[in-house]
Amino acid sequence: MSGEGSRTDGGRVTGGEGRAVSGESTARRPGGRGRLGWLFEPRLATVAAVSLFIVVLAGLVQVSFGAYSMTVEQAWRAVLDPAVLLDPRWFLNFLLGEEPMRAVTGFRGELPELARETLVVWSIRLPRVLVAVVVGMNLAVSGAIFQAVTRNELASPFILGVSSGAGLTILLTLVVFGGLSAFLPLIAALGGSVAFLIVYAIAWKNGTSPVRLVLAGVIVGTVFNSLQTGLFFFADDIGVVQSAIQWTTGSLTGTDWEQVRTALPWTLVAVVLSLVGSRQLNLLLLGEQTAKSLGMSIERVRFALSGVAVLAAAASIAVAGIVSFVGLIVPHVVRNLVGSDYKRVIVGCLFVGPALMVGADVGARLGVSVLTGADAQIPVGIVTGLVGGPYFLYLMRRRQNVGEL
Repeated sequence: MSGEGSRTDGGRVTGGEGRAVSGESTARRPGGRGRLGWLFEPRLATVAAVSLFIVVLAGLVQVSFGAYSMTVEQAWRAVLDPAVLLDPRWFLNFLLGEEPMRAVTGFRGELPELARETLVVWSIRLPRVLVAVVVGMNLAVSGAIFQAVTRNELASPFILGVSSGAGLTILLTLVVFGGLSAFLPLIAALGGSVAFLIVYAIAWKNGTSPVRLVLAGVIVGTVFNSLQTGLFFFADDIGVVQSAIQWTTGSLTGTDWEQVRTALPWTLVAVVLSLVGSRQLNLLLLGEQTAKSLGMSIERVRFALSGVAVLAAAASIAVAGIVSFVGLIVPHVVRNLVGSDYKRVIVGCLFVGPALMVGADVGARLGVSVLTGADAQIPVGIVTGLVGGPYFLYLMRRRQNVGEL
């Protein structure tokens, strides 16, 4: 698995001077489906379909239950209400906000009245599902990129200290500067970038190794987490303290369309750049010598792709806080299902990440009430940690050489 000469892994064959990934060569065959034929590969299509089913099912559960009760049928009709889907004014009002909607459409009157179920679903419950989808995409893609860049299957935004760095800067903004919510993704990206650079600098010794990167990430993450805890003593407002706790544990409670608008543009940028960089990620997995022989500027590509991973993680942290383990376990699940070609891995992460997050958020929102009868919620980061911890242990027990890809 770790040699730089040749490797066979889940339908992907590489060797010597970096023979083409099988998915790429298949797409170029005369009898194939063209350059995008790999998208219709049965395993990838199955993963996408099953993940979409989980997202729809879990999302339907989310929009059906709450203080205002409705049946599943009523919730489904509310989601598909033509009054929203076929009226660009209402749809843009939710997606962009009222003032941008009026600027785009030129509409100056009162919007048509919506049914109560439709208003509850579209204003309160559906945004939470969409934020979970966006967060799952970002964390999964970020983890996949970090694992390829470091050639370390233990790498993730959480373990490499990026989440702690981004969370620290967001908490500092909330506690000291009192907001600046419009700039939270940029602030988080700055903190995550600084944290990753520190980790890389600590791990560097005539190059890096999987073990040194993980140890450096643990060191930086521990220090930054301690600084996060220290910031609580400087917060006089109990509301700020509660908000800060949500950031450190990862929570989707109270999310609305504002969070969707905050994260969505950065998510689209990160997803496009990660797909564009999938070929470079495949080459990095061949080893530095092979990549250099193919003309790649290793350090430039590594830091550029790391920047994409930091941006994806920052967009997630800016709206949901520090959600653990998603960036670690999703890329592993996807690689086991679709193979190691990073075009397929990235696309698979775009489906499996949301499925995990939306499913975990159902447990976070409804699990306590189902088990104890109490009307309470827990942060989604707790649920992902409860899922990710045992999976991480399973991974360690299953494989003899855990670390290097």
